[in-house]
Amino acid sequence: MNNIHIRLADWQRDNADLQRIREAVFITEQAVPPELEWDAEDAGAVHFLACEGDYPIGTARLLTDGHIGRVAVLKDWRGLHIGAELMKAVIAEAERRGLQRQFLTAQVHATAFYERLGFTIVSDEFLEAGIPHVDMVRQSQ
Repeated sequence: MNNIHIRLADWQRDNADLQRIREAVFITEQAVPPELEWDAEDAGAVHFLACEGDYPIGTARLLTDGHIGRVAVLKDWRGLHIGAELMKAVIAEAERRGLQRQFLTAQVHATAFYERLGFTIVSDEFLEAGIPHVDMVRQSQ
């Protein structure tokens, strides 16, 4: 576990790894329909990969407006703070790009995780792909 690092990913070059992780977490585990998982935003997004050595185990993406999404860590690596490190890298990149306001749509069960990273719930609960979600926002200092 001491060889975990986060790196920027390229949608074209790293596509197989990005898709493998998101398919495992969202499509297989959470039964999100593939047509809802893949969208036109991927091509222009900044993607991130969390890797153990050379093996990608987590991902996230940042859109040009500060929207963070598609945060996923493979099941066998959960509980090891990889998601937090991944999110810290995304937030740092957003701030580096001048995006002082970051926002996301969080699965309700994960709201405490995002609150620890400075996000606040700003909506009522709603269903997305059949899963309860809320909107959350973080304002950089």
